[in-house]
Amino acid sequence: MINIMYLVLMALLALNVSAEVMDAFQTLDEGNKNSIATVNEQIDDSVASLNELLKDDSKAEYRVLQPTIETIRQEAANFDTYVSQLSDNLIDVAGNNDGEMTIEGDYIESHGVLAPKGKKNKDVTTRILVQGPDGQVAEGTGEGEELKRRIIETRQNLIDAYTKLLTEHGDVLQIEETEAQARIASVAENMPFGIDDETWREANNKKVSWADYKFGHMPLAAVLPLMSQIRSDLKVSEANLVNDIVQMAGGKQIVFDKFFPVFQADKSYVIGGERLNATVSVGSYSSSLQPENITLRVNGQNLPIKADGTADFSLVAGGAPGPKTINTFVRVTNPLTGDVVEQEGSFQYEVGTRSVAVSADKMNVFYMGVENPITVSAAGVSSNDVRVSFGDAVRGTGSGTSYVVTGVRPTGNNTTNVTVTANGQTLGTFPFRVKPIPDPTPTMGGQQGGDIPNSTFRAQRGLFAELKNFDFDARCEIAGFQLVYIPAREDVLQATNAGGAFSGDAASLIGRAKPGDNYTFKNIRAKCPGDAAARDLGTMAFSIR
Repeated sequence: MINIMYLVLMALLALNVSAEVMDAFQTLDEGNKNSIATVNEQIDDSVASLNELLKDDSKAEYRVLQPTIETIRQEAANFDTYVSQLSDNLIDVAGNNDGEMTIEGDYIESHGVLAPKGKKNKDVTTRILVQGPDGQVAEGTGEGEELKRRIIETRQNLIDAYTKLLTEHGDVLQIEETEAQARIASVAENMPFGIDDETWREANNKKVSWADYKFGHMPLAAVLPLMSQIRSDLKVSEANLVNDIVQMAGGKQIVFDKFFPVFQADKSYVIGGERLNATVSVGSYSSSLQPENITLRVNGQNLPIKADGTADFSLVAGGAPGPKTINTFVRVTNPLTGDVVEQEGSFQYEVGTRSVAVSADKMNVFYMGVENPITVSAAGVSSNDVRVSFGDAVRGTGSGTSYVVTGVRPTGNNTTNVTVTANGQTLGTFPFRVKPIPDPTPTMGGQQGGDIPNSTFRAQRGLFAELKNFDFDARCEIAGFQLVYIPAREDVLQATNAGGAFSGDAASLIGRAKPGDNYTFKNIRAKCPGDAAARDLGTMAFSIR
């Protein structure tokens, strides 16, 4: 029941993200995939051109370039396959989870296009990419950390292959050692494919790993473009390396014949009055392109082009809540052919209003005598600005999104309120029921009564109060009971026992047990955390055999 309630809550929170936002994520993912396909075609053309050039025996000395290109392309292909399979697995598990990728089982039509069925699912992405086998989040756990390791390894393998080529064949390629070291350093510094391991560590958040920072509690629709962006960064790095190697043999550079605007915003869901910041660039950008060869416009506004071919853009989100569209335009003059290519594009984002939710992590009540963890989610508000206050019946500690409620005590209507504010504004007040810990079950030797072997009965040391199906760390203690001994063909004897352990007259009566005797434990009382007085747990009866 607890898990079902949590899933229902998460589903309700997920509804706050509109379908238009999910579609925008899918548009970004498709754009990344188109860029990958375009660059891959261009690499194929460049490698084919090199191979044709090296058929000439006068170029035979440059055939040492071919094994390195094959190594680089194989490394990139292996990683690309791994990420593609990882993305497919996320789609399948969030879909029908049958181990196969099928249109019928894992996709659904959304706004006229096919989209993953589980595009709003945050549990699958977090469980697979962030959590370890024990369900805990820690640095080094989850498939996301394996992805990080493979990115680092693949990046180093690419650099190593390029380094080996220049160090072992520098004489053939007529590249001096100083120039070779400069080239290697430039490749390592400018390669877009890699891990930014500093941002998440320096950010003011509670993320415990790169994977948690990148994918934790992110819907599938948002994770997929992150995956394809990693693949795109690798494909651009592969193209840069191959292009550089091809030029060593005097071959032609990669020829880009398709250009399109890429609009990278810092968020796709903004609150009215907040600023949207974005970087606008040319898809499949080549280092041969100079700023004067590029024109970028957003909503008709010309943007200054920086040396790396990108331009910065920002706007303040305004107007009525709902989906918004930014129109983009790019014009590129190909420095190799003089051809001019123009392309239009668009970016969708959502303007929303602030909302807030407070959820109990274990149940929808606060229990007396135990720690009650809760999570506070305030959409559109930085967790650093969130302030949580508690009613008179509870005490609360914590910050950001995680809090622990303790010291719960009953009130007139057995409820208390949790109030959330941010920047001096009340975002919401949420009532919670206040309840005592449920009654524990009295047991002896794991039994609640019935027939029991004589040797087993006489070996017992007392009664216990067991909390069953209670998802909190709490322990109840037996406060006392009355023991009624009904021996076969003898007078009934009674004893009163304080506490759960057998002592005094009660222990003596237990030691007299023989087959055919009966024992009744009456007025069993127990005290649980938060109790002002002991509670009655009823009666247990045992027959000795």
